[in-house]
Amino acid sequence: MDVSSFMEGLSIALEPMNIMWIIIGGFLGTVVGMLPGLGPATAVAVLIPITFSMNPISAIILMASIYYGAMYGGSRSSILLNTPGDGSAIAATFDGYPMAKNGQAGPALAISAVASFIGGIIAVVGFIFLAVPLADFALKFGPAEYFLLMLLTLSAIIALSIGKMVKGFLAMMIGLALSTVGIDTQTGVYRFTMGIPHFSDGIDFLIVIIGVYAIGEVLYNFLNIDQQKKEKKKVGKVWFSKEQWKRSRMPILRSGPIGFIVGVLPGAGGTIASMIGYTTAKQTSKNPDEFGKGAVEGLAAPESANNAASVGAMIPLLTMGIPGSGTTAVMLGALIMLGLRPGPLLFEQQPDTVWALVNSMFIGNIALIIINILLVGLLVKILDTPAKVLYPLIVMLAFIGTYTLSYSTVDFFLLLVFGLFGLMMKVMDFPIAPLVLALIVGADMEQNFRMAVLSSNGSLGIFFSSGVSIALLVLTILSLFYPLILKLVKNKNNNKTQDDEVYKSS
Repeated sequence: MDVSSFMEGLSIALEPMNIMWIIIGGFLGTVVGMLPGLGPATAVAVLIPITFSMNPISAIILMASIYYGAMYGGSRSSILLNTPGDGSAIAATFDGYPMAKNGQAGPALAISAVASFIGGIIAVVGFIFLAVPLADFALKFGPAEYFLLMLLTLSAIIALSIGKMVKGFLAMMIGLALSTVGIDTQTGVYRFTMGIPHFSDGIDFLIVIIGVYAIGEVLYNFLNIDQQKKEKKKVGKVWFSKEQWKRSRMPILRSGPIGFIVGVLPGAGGTIASMIGYTTAKQTSKNPDEFGKGAVEGLAAPESANNAASVGAMIPLLTMGIPGSGTTAVMLGALIMLGLRPGPLLFEQQPDTVWALVNSMFIGNIALIIINILLVGLLVKILDTPAKVLYPLIVMLAFIGTYTLSYSTVDFFLLLVFGLFGLMMKVMDFPIAPLVLALIVGADMEQNFRMAVLSSNGSLGIFFSSGVSIALLVLTILSLFYPLILKLVKNKNNNKTQDDEVYKSS
């Protein structure tokens, strides 16, 4: 790291105008992240015209602050309404929403803000020291490695469906089937479109997310509306306890580096990072049975991971000119229009731009934790809203968010279909996460598998040809057998405890 360039970047980031853009971008990102369907990519795309009148450094600072601001905001609706803002906020519903239902909305919002802050700071430090080496490592990932990474993610999320792994596997298969709808990008063949032109681009995973989570949750709550009227919802305090922090700190510190490394891999994104963060937290927890019922570490871990991933995604963008996510793809186009050429020479020719961005991330994360903690007291009041007002609002936001995806009324029918499907899954106790994750990664997973096989002339040996591939395969197998291993260890410990008690009694 060039210290003089770093200090110059710090002075640029501390300019009053740039600090203003950091705060504005972070706040807008937080608000947009809360709205179903309007993720960071949409926010950046909408604000691109504003950046044309700005200097390139201020423009990239604004876009970056919107990006990681949306990562903070995405969990707000996940926690309060069980409605993820985008794919990377799905994992926050697993334990964040149960915490809110258990009267822990305030602590859930607070711990998610702190986890996002720590994850972001860890990733920024990693960026400073590891940007170039990690960019070189990412280049080692070919189609085979990307396929195995996605396979690992799917296997891990199915393994977490302890007690209902068959249902989790079926949900995953449905998600993979849905991901095949549309034009095959390699052959140009229309697949399962039923003659509907709108399906040629496939089914947008955000419609599925909004349908099964938001609409499905509203319909399920209407089925139990009489029971809910008798219950008085508790908001709880607006800060977490020492015990909750003690349980969360190690998962946060573990998930930050995980999310950062996954974010560096082009195409992996915050969804995979948060899922891996969540599964790692559950597999290393002393109380894995509490996950899915309101375990605070089950919320803290993915929040740390997805915010770290947003910083990690900047590395392939700036060092190789390769977008690491949908948002950075939008940013790449904007930067080129502004006269910046991301790539290996950017660090040499325009180091002030790179280090101004890095320093702005430090400042931005500090600003965002302040903004989000100040919003906790206001946001928890959402839970006091009467059901007859809250549920129609959720449905309205769901339809607005869906319409803004492609401005097509066909998506409304899809939203209703997946809403009913989400209700059915909830009633039959099917895990929803494998379905949604499989739909998100399914298309890329298929294409990477086919490209890998084609490049090896039909040989499957390519999936065992590198150290990275073998490591990913081993991790996949271990994740699948983890529940069985855990059960065996518990039974062994229980038997040992019983033997000790028998021995003492004798």
